Amino acid sequence: MKKKNIISAILLFGAFIAVLTGCSNNSKSSSSSSDSSASGKITAVGSTALQPLVEKAASNFQKDNSKISITVQGGGSGTGLSQVQDGSVALGNSDIFAESKDGIDAKKLVDHKVAVVGMAPVVNKETGVKNLTMDQLKKIFTGKITNWKDVGGKDQEITVVNRAEGSGTRATFEDAVLGGDKAVKSQEQDSNGTVQKIVESTPGAISYLAFSYINDKVQAVSINDVKPTDTNVETNDWPIWSYEHMYTKGEAKDATAKFLKYMDSSAVQKGLVGKMGYISIHDMKVQKDAKGTVSNK
Repeated sequence: MKKKNIISAILLFGAFIAVLTGCSNNSKSSSSSSDSSASGKITAVGSTALQPLVEKAASNFQKDNSKISITVQGGGSGTGLSQVQDGSVALGNSDIFAESKDGIDAKKLVDHKVAVVGMAPVVNKETGVKNLTMDQLKKIFTGKITNWKDVGGKDQEITVVNRAEGSGTRATFEDAVLGGDKAVKSQEQDSNGTVQKIVESTPGAISYLAFSYINDKVQAVSINDVKPTDTNVETNDWPIWSYEHMYTKGEAKDATAKFLKYMDSSAVQKGLVGKMGYISIHDMKVQKDAKGTVSNK
């Protein structure tokens, strides 16, 4: 009898272990399935300076998250902030803090800083100008200097190309350069890409671009002999820069939260950000608040 009881106990114990193992495996399988089956639609609208990074990151993200659809559009920072505030989109991309935009209730939005972008004045390559003082740059954009010969260039009329109202790039540039003065009336364009092409093809043209849009078809201009480089932005020696924000209305959830987590991953911050002409938020030696005050980290 004792032998039979021992055998029965062993069999019961084995069955119990098998049940526990099965439950554990089912739990792991369920967890994995739930993760891989994450789904949803995300629309991100706003800053054209941030647009290339978000588009590339979205493309890479969707390779491992095929059930999450991400649409990325430009339109400017003002558009992004307005549309995320009214719930039209999941993500509002912006070069500026929500607090600095009229009509936006920043308290209802959550800020996700995903990168830093440097911005620089650019000119048509035939102007003969590679460096300006900050005062000269201000006088050009306020209409007080109108010929390139007055700043060491060729005898040629200056054609100012500005960004449209609502552009975060414009707000960042004017805050750093104009100091509250008004820009001269000139043609206005909605996107970095369009500005780059106009400056390239228009004799005497000057405008400003995010670093990620500057190529060898236009001349980037130094200011006070300081070059527009990532290293100079990181220390604020180059003063024209901004955070790239991705705002959500309230806390991010589900697919949107997962994508934002990916934007802060090493794959993006240590890889994609630098390759595409942006600066990782983790490389900055200084920080800037919504009022534009810069301080050491």
